[in-house]
Amino acid sequence: MDAFVFPGQGSQFIGMGKDLYDTFAVAREVFQEVDDALSQKLSTLMFGGDEKELMLTQNTQPALMAVSTAVVRVLEKEGGVIIAAPRAACVAGHSLGEYTALVAAGALSLRDAAQVLRIRGLAMQDAVPVGIGAMAALLGVDLETTEAIVTAAARGQVCDIANDNGGGQVVISGHADAIERALEEAKTRGVKRAVKLPVSAPFHSSLMAPAAKVMAEALSKIPLSPLNLPLIANVTAHEAKVEEVRDLLVSQVTGRVRWRETVEGFDARGVTRVVEVGAGKVLTGLARRIAPTLETVTLGTPADIDAYLG
Repeated sequence: MDAFVFPGQGSQFIGMGKDLYDTFAVAREVFQEVDDALSQKLSTLMFGGDEKELMLTQNTQPALMAVSTAVVRVLEKEGGVIIAAPRAACVAGHSLGEYTALVAAGALSLRDAAQVLRIRGLAMQDAVPVGIGAMAALLGVDLETTEAIVTAAARGQVCDIANDNGGGQVVISGHADAIERALEEAKTRGVKRAVKLPVSAPFHSSLMAPAAKVMAEALSKIPLSPLNLPLIANVTAHEAKVEEVRDLLVSQVTGRVRWRETVEGFDARGVTRVVEVGAGKVLTGLARRIAPTLETVTLGTPADIDAYLG
């Protein structure tokens, strides 16, 4: 069985989705619906716009969701592949990808997803003044060592584990000074590599509390339908009931993305293949490192889709 997974911020690039738009009418419908929902030609920006503008969180988030959803709709229309049992065991998404997973699982409409991700992107950007927060990736490190590093570096400031990505990759987030101290602490503990990330805010840390408040209000107005199949939530790495989804999405803003645990749990669900749907191959690479016995497939282009359906 397949686990369908959906990428988060960092997978975006100029030109993403353009070949889907050119090849499939149903993909064009998806991009048009997102453009209409946002009253913005987001697709024009995605296909050939300014990279710095695409990198703005409020654009990146709905854009990545649109590409993944276009692939899902192509699978449904062209291949008769519905993301549900018996083909699929579950869905999961990395950070904003969790919203895409909800669209794929039939719980969230495309229009609502685009609009709420625009709100999410703006809220996360506005939660902390530029320069106050930072994020860093630690490579070749385990979770226990990272917990010791952030504890030592905090010194009364925020220094949280943002993403437990697996394969020895852990991302930390918090006050810029605390992150600098964490990088120095990582060196003393023999961490293979520790680098600051080019991000505009300290995502998935307690500094995002103002954004979580905004999302609680926004999500309270969004209707959710029953899930077609299990969703594995970021903040718990366990299956979410539809009545829990809003609270879990709010918690996700400040909480840890437990991606390693999510992928490690696939085996117990009978998953033999991880299918990454959308732009880039970040989650495919992580899955290979976390669970090498799992088969992996990336679906981001018409050729990928043809091979998968073939």
